[in-house]
Amino acid sequence: MGVLKLHMQAAIAAIQFLTRFPVPVQVPFEKPVLTRSVIYFPLAGGLIGAALGAASWLLSFVLPPWPAAVIVLALWAGLTGGLHLDGWMDTADGVLSHRSRERMLEIMKDSRVGAMGVIAGVLLLLLKAALLAELLKLGDIEGMAPITLFILGTSLSRAWMAAAIAGWPPARHGEGMGNLFSGVNKIQATGSFAAAAILSFIALMINYINHEHPFYLIGIALMAACFMSIVCGWTAAAWLNRKLGGLTGDTYGAMNEFIETVLLLAAIIWAQPV
Repeated sequence: MGVLKLHMQAAIAAIQFLTRFPVPVQVPFEKPVLTRSVIYFPLAGGLIGAALGAASWLLSFVLPPWPAAVIVLALWAGLTGGLHLDGWMDTADGVLSHRSRERMLEIMKDSRVGAMGVIAGVLLLLLKAALLAELLKLGDIEGMAPITLFILGTSLSRAWMAAAIAGWPPARHGEGMGNLFSGVNKIQATGSFAAAAILSFIALMINYINHEHPFYLIGIALMAACFMSIVCGWTAAAWLNRKLGGLTGDTYGAMNEFIETVLLLAAIIWAQPV
C-alpha cells in the first residue's frame, strides 16, 4: 500500500471514528491505518470546531445567548456521537468510586451509568453551556472570534489524545476500544500536535485578517493554548495512570472533554475586566 494512500485512509478513519460527519468511503480499520489516524485527530476536531463556530455565528442573529448556547452544546455532543462525553461519565463512575483498580475498570466497562457519572456529566454540560452563553454574549474574546476558539480547543484536545495513547500504557491489555490504537509511537503523537498547531495557526491567521489586533497575539494565543493543553492533559493522564495502572478509551475521551472545557474557561476568564 502506498504511503499517500495509507495516510488518506488514516485521515478518513479519524473523521469517521471521532465525528458523525458523513464520509461515504470505506477504509480498513486495521492497525496500520488506525495508528496513523491519530495524526489526523486534530483534523477531525477542527471540522467539529468549524461547524460549532458557524452554528454559533448563525444562532447569534436569531436567539439570545442561553438558548443559542444550549443548541450549540447539543450540536457539539451530536457531532461526536457523545463519544467523549460517554468517556467522561464512565471515567467518573470508575475513578470516583474509590474501589480497587480492578473494580474501577469493571465499573468503567459497564454500559450502565452510575450516580457519579450522571453528576459529572450534568456538571460538565452545565459548565459548558454557561461558558458558551458567555462567549455568545461577548461576541469575541479580545478580537478572537468564537470559531477560532472552537478550532483551537477541539484540535488541541484531540492532539493530546494521541499523546496520551503514545505516552501511557493501556490499563486493559488486549481489550477495549483504546487497544485499537495500541502501537501509536511518539513520532505519530508529535505529528498530531504539529497538525493541531498548523490548524490553529491557520484559524488565528484568518482571524487576524478579519479582526484588528496586534500580530504578535497570534503567537501568544497559540503558545498559551498549547501549553495549557499539555499541562492539563499531562496532569490528568498521570493521575488516571496512578489510579488505573494505565489509560483506557474512556479516559482518552474524558481528557478530551477536560481540555476543551479548560481552554474555553481560560478564554472567558481572560475576557473578564480586571
